[in-house]
Formats: sequence, structure tokens, C-alpha cells
Amino acid sequence: MDFSALLLTLFTGTIFLYFLRCLVSQRRRGSPKLPLPPGTMGWPYVGETFQLYSQDPNVFFASKQKRYGSVFKTHVLGCPCVMISSPEAAKFVLVTKSHLFKPTFPASKERMLGKQAIFFHQGDYHSKLRKLVLRAFMPEAIRDMVPDIESIAQDSLRNWDGTMINTYQEMKTYTFNVALLSIFGKDEVLYREDLKRCYYILEKGYNSMPVNLPGTLFHKAMKARKELSQILARILSERRENRSSHNDLLGSFMGDKEELSDEQIADNIIGVIFAARDTTASVMTWILKYLADNPNVLEAVTD
Repeated sequence: MDFSALLLTLFTGTIFLYFLRCLVSQRRRGSPKLPLPPGTMGWPYVGETFQLYSQDPNVFFASKQKRYGSVFKTHVLGCPCVMISSPEAAKFVLVTKSHLFKPTFPASKERMLGKQAIFFHQGDYHSKLRKLVLRAFMPEAIRDMVPDIESIAQDSLRNWDGTMINTYQEMKTYTFNVALLSIFGKDEVLYREDLKRCYYILEKGYNSMPVNLPGTLFHKAMKARKELSQILARILSERRENRSSHNDLLGSFMGDKEELSDEQIADNIIGVIFAARDTTASVMTWILKYLADNPNVLEAVTD
């Protein structure tokens, strides 16, 4: 099983810990400057982005971890940050002291996915979106989708039969198809290929240097992002003209009494696809690994 792509995603998806706000508040109170972990910041603005992407990113992170340990500072994609790679550090950030940290993303990520996406916000707007997303995934809402999800799974298994696969990449494809079904319902077949084409271009440029010049991955990604918005605008227009009700995620967003704007809907649709392609695919890959490593558990869940 090839986990190189999975390892890259897990490592590049580590938490960006911003200390600037803490430093400013401490200075205002006249307290001494807070210490930072060991590491290097590279050149102004670009930092160590070129070192990261001019080689296998796994090599970059492995060399940093070997030299500085599991917590180190660096500067990538225009953002000074502290990167973590140990379970203990992750638990500290996500569980033990989670109230001290605010989820943030580099500005280039927000531009690609959309600034109105749920994971860029907190407070009332975040709570509202969370309720709308949960409403679309309640048992009564997804009950009718189960046969279609099973069909996607069976098609995937047939395609894998007798071949060696990259589990993580195949899980990304599977979760992408299920995400489209969850978002657009049975209408997804009408838009699947265009959405897939644009999203894959967007994904390729997601971790690129944010230089918006013709020919760069970032520029291509931003063009694909614009086309995705146009496709979603067309879908919204068609649904409003037909005035039909839908139990999918798009229907939940459109049925909100306070009415989300088309931009807010588009940003959150793209955000859900992104989450399915990365986070969900990672979890499913690890589930498959541990089922394969524990035959007794596999037997228990298949009986």
C-alpha cells in the first residue's frame, strides 16, 4: 500500500500556529517576547517555499524534523508558521489547549476555496452553516441515497479487481463521487465531468506558490475556481427556475430562510468537496489499513 501521498497530506495539513497576536498582546502588557521553536524562516515573503516545492515535500519535512524535532518554525506560502508532526503536539493543539488556538489558513487558500467557506469562520455564521450541513446528512435525508452510494462503492471495487492501487488516491476518487451525490443528488450526473475537470485543476494548484501569472499552477487554479463558480451559478439558476425541492446539501443551502448569497453557497459547496477529498479520504485509508492489519476486526464488521 503506497502511503506517500497520504503522508504528504497529513504533514502539509498540520496546524499553522500563529504567534503574532500573542506577541503583540504580550508587548502591550510590557511582558518579554515569547520564545519560538527552533527552525529557519528563509527569505523575506517567499520564506522556504521554494525549498519545499523544489523537491519531494516529504524530504523537506523529514530533514526539518531530523534537525529541529517534531515542532519547528518555518515560512511557507507567504506565512510564518510553526509546524507540528507528533501526536503529542497535535493533542496539545486540538484537545488540551484548543481554546488558545484559532483555525486560520494562508490567504491564498482562502482565495482558492472561497472566503465564505465554513472552515474560515467562527461564531454565528459558522453555527448557521453547520446546521445547514447537518440537516442535509440526517438519516431521513440520506436514506434515499444509500443505494446510489453502494453503487459507487461496487463500481470502485470492480475497477480495482486484480490491479495494484494507490489506496489514498482511490479513496479520494470515491469520496469525490459520493460528495457530488450528497451535494447535487441525482442531478450530479449532469455536471460531474465539468466539476471534476475544474476541481482537479484547482487541487493541483492548491499548494503552489501564490503567484498569479499566466502559466503558473496558481493562475490555472484560480481560472478553474472561476469556472467552478460559473457552473454552480448555472445550477442554482436552473433549480430556481424549476422550483423543485431537493433533500441534498445544495437544497439545504438554498432552502435557508435567511437566504445565503450565491457566493456563500458556491464557497461552501467547494469547501465540502475539498473536505471530502482530503480529510474523509485520509480517514478511510487508515480504516482500510487497520482492517487489513486486524483480520478479526475485518471479520466482525463483514459478518
